[in-house]
Amino acid sequence: MDSDIEEMRSQFLNEDFDEVTFEIDGEQFRQYAVACGETDPKYTDNSAADFQAPPTFVSTLVGGRVLPENLPVKGVGMDAGKGVEWKAPVKAGATLTGRSHLHDIYTKTGRSGRMVFFVTRMELFDADGTHVANADTRTVIREKPSE
Repeated sequence: MDSDIEEMRSQFLNEDFDEVTFEIDGEQFRQYAVACGETDPKYTDNSAADFQAPPTFVSTLVGGRVLPENLPVKGVGMDAGKGVEWKAPVKAGATLTGRSHLHDIYTKTGRSGRMVFFVTRMELFDADGTHVANADTRTVIREKPSE
């Protein structure tokens, strides 16, 4: 692996750089479920006894920052995908705390040169401290060619 990437990994991985609180609105996640084509009443019927957010709903929660403030990157950033690790139900009216850190940094080389991928993981906890989900956001930076 490139030495600059190893240096970033040692400096930035697993260090929290953002924390945000979310008030979970049941109508909002119900609409999300319907828009996704979900038909299970536990996601679409707010009168269901087990009414809860669909597992992928947490990928819509966005913190204040996607990457650490002092990350030394140059180039154009693009969304490179999302991932969710669901751990426990998220109920309407819940208050979640999301803490973000860089979970991984890696490179790939394409036709236009090196691309650096950053995986930002937001760990989400309910008011009781239960870890309910991890929501990963991948960002790719296509480096600008040297002048």
